Amino acid sequence: MADDPRERLAWRNPWSWATLVAVFVCGLAFDLWSKYWAFRTIAGYPVELERERILGDPSFHLPYHARVVAIPGDLLDFRLVLNHGAVFGIGQHRRELFIVFTLVATIAAIALFARGTRVRMTAAHVAIGLILAGGIGNLYDRIVYGAVRDFLHMLPHWQLPFGWTWPGTSMGDVFPWVFNIADVMLLAGMAVFVIASWREDRRARIEELRARAAAGSGAAQST
Repeated sequence: MADDPRERLAWRNPWSWATLVAVFVCGLAFDLWSKYWAFRTIAGYPVELERERILGDPSFHLPYHARVVAIPGDLLDFRLVLNHGAVFGIGQHRRELFIVFTLVATIAAIALFARGTRVRMTAAHVAIGLILAGGIGNLYDRIVYGAVRDFLHMLPHWQLPFGWTWPGTSMGDVFPWVFNIADVMLLAGMAVFVIASWREDRRARIEELRARAAAGSGAAQST
C-alpha cells in the first residue's frame, strides 16, 4: 500500500538511519580495535608501523614472528601481514586506486541505502552498514599506514590435493590468504545484501501475482 509507512524510502526514516549508523560505528570500532590489538600482542611485542617507510619500500615486510594458534586443529592462526592490495591480497601495490574506489563505493552505498531501500528492509540496511564499516576500516589503514593490517589465517597447513597450486602462483595452501575483520564484514555484508535483494524480488513477484489474481477475480465477478 502506498500509504504504508514501511514502504517509504529509508532516507526519510530515523530508525533506518539509526540501524545503518549503529552497524557501521560498531563494525568500524571492532575492526580498528582488533587490528590495534593484533599488532600490539601477536608478535609478543608491539609492532610499530611507519607510513613513510612502508610507502617508500614496496618490498617492506614485517619482522618474523611465530604464528599464534587461535583455534586448534589447524582451523585459525594469528599472523601479522601487511596487505598492499584489496580483499585477500588482490591487486597488490595499487593503493591510490583502492582509495578512490573505496570513496566512490562509499558514496554509492549511501545513495543505495537512501534511495534504493525501503523502511522495512532492515536486513539490507544492516548489510550496507557492514559493507561501509569494512570499506572504511581498510581505507583508514591505507591512508594512515600505507597498507592494510591483516592477521587472520584460516586453515593453516591445509594443502590442496594432488599437489595442486592456485593459478598463477606456487601456493598450494587451501586458503593461503591472511585477512582481517574488515574483510569479513565486507563479504558478510555483500552476502546479506544479495539474500535481502533476492527476498525483495521474490516478495515483489508474489505481490504482483496476487494483484493479477485479485484483478482477474474482480473481472470475473463483474461479468
